[in-house]
Amino acid sequence: MNNLKEQAWSHFTDHQPVMLATGEGEQPRVRPVTLIHHEQGFWIATGSKSAKVKQIERNPQIEFCLQFQGEGGGGYVRVAGKGEIVVDRETKKRVAEQLDFFDDYWNGVDDPDYALLRINPVEVEYMRPGEMEAQKFIVQTQ
Repeated sequence: MNNLKEQAWSHFTDHQPVMLATGEGEQPRVRPVTLIHHEQGFWIATGSKSAKVKQIERNPQIEFCLQFQGEGGGGYVRVAGKGEIVVDRETKKRVAEQLDFFDDYWNGVDDPDYALLRINPVEVEYMRPGEMEAQKFIVQTQ
């Protein structure tokens, strides 16, 4: 099982595009975002007034999906979990320092338009390149 998790996690870089799904009432909403993989966690920096922030405030259930190419074809890692709006300034600062694009959008970590979302994975579905069936595993909560 750990090997499967290590394989799935190996496809994540410091930051990369993924498709994020949140819920708005009964309607799922999917959009591209930049997923940040830092300090063994998953984060999304976004505008504090964005639809995704409002949706996570109402319903923290999220999913994101990373597609990739590998030997044998395409694969994906789909993560279901809970989104959390981070209020801790030091955490927001540490994550912001990892983003070369941060200053293009915000005027520092105290900018009221800067929101940081932590993604707390619960279940992962991993499709290895060249395989026809995905495998699932549960992420142990800390």
